[in-house]
Amino acid sequence: MNAPENNSQTHDFSTTNNLGSTNFTKKNKKWLQIKKNLATRLSSILPLTRKKKIITPMSNKAAKYLRDISMVRSRAPLRLSFGGGGTDVSPYSDEHGGCVISATISLAVYATLQPSKSHEIKIRSLDYDSVVHYANSEKDFEYDGQMDLAKGVFRQFGAHKFEKTGFDIYAHGDAPPGSGLGSSSTFTVSLIGLFREWQSLALTPHDIADMAYDIERVDIGIKGGKQDQYAAAYGGFNFIEFNKEETIVTPLRLSPFTIHELEYNLLLCYTGGVRESQKLIKQQIENFENKNKKAVEALHEIKSLAQEVRKALVDGNLNRFGELLHEGWLQKKRTAAGITNDRIDELYDVALKAGAIGGKIAGAGGGGYLMIYTPFHKKHKVTEKLTEMGGQVISFRFDPCGLQTWRVYNP
Repeated sequence: MNAPENNSQTHDFSTTNNLGSTNFTKKNKKWLQIKKNLATRLSSILPLTRKKKIITPMSNKAAKYLRDISMVRSRAPLRLSFGGGGTDVSPYSDEHGGCVISATISLAVYATLQPSKSHEIKIRSLDYDSVVHYANSEKDFEYDGQMDLAKGVFRQFGAHKFEKTGFDIYAHGDAPPGSGLGSSSTFTVSLIGLFREWQSLALTPHDIADMAYDIERVDIGIKGGKQDQYAAAYGGFNFIEFNKEETIVTPLRLSPFTIHELEYNLLLCYTGGVRESQKLIKQQIENFENKNKKAVEALHEIKSLAQEVRKALVDGNLNRFGELLHEGWLQKKRTAAGITNDRIDELYDVALKAGAIGGKIAGAGGGGYLMIYTPFHKKHKVTEKLTEMGGQVISFRFDPCGLQTWRVYNP
């Protein structure tokens, strides 16, 4: 059988000797030579990750195959963070190590890429009915506060060097930015997924999460943590550990009973406002760097509670899970001013009085979604009271899938 034509492949050229195992036998010399030849033909268009993974050129047949693509689509799930939020933010995570436990849900961010024959790039927000045009030049992709996340992804994939094609991007989400569900990072992951599918790139979930983090935190300079990128890329229930050198994602194998019962007893209530998480995170960072004793102790306790949340879920002890949400929320409010406000406190107090066991704001704080755990026989009462206070209780399900991408071909 003849060997298939080369498709796009990812090769790690982070060191001069990294062309495969050093234990090559004679029969593998031909493959070694092939890899060396590929190394001399590296594309200058697609610099991928900080680990210097580069995409080799495609064969003519594969390039034609891609030209037949009408569009590509991506879907990346939003997440609920159950514990550890704030310990994934540098410099705390660099000095002490952080950990977060989270799960992705049925709410998501969607994106579509449609190639065009023009040399123009268009980004259309279906949520806000707005369109931004770029002339496909490097100057257009300078960061200026408008569509910076999209620009960061375009720059990463060298979109300004695409000489023969432009494209339209359509994006929309099930929750607005600032809702506390990780929508901004999930948007970045979703856009990266479009290019992975369009260019047939061999990027792993970890590669995508690393890339999204670099674009947001390093290239653009947006303050924030690491958890959202990995949650969106991997999907499911995960215990994620952070330190200066690496990020470790450990999927949790929970029983179906635990997942169904947790889904049944959790409430997600929109408080009626969104917030800019950067300001809260900046204050948290300053408190840590200034050695604010109350804030530092709270972060240590939040990290410890995340470990307990993990055990409660694995053991199926959901009442204890609810109690830990409450304990974590009390500690979270100590990390920075503005984490809560009168509106959030009022809704939370009403839920507790109606029978809820515990809860917390879903993201950095200040607004967005309030997550509440209730005994099943109190759920209707808690929902009723929150609704009377103007809260919007929404339905959701847990989603085991991370980033998904697919192609639509010309008929």
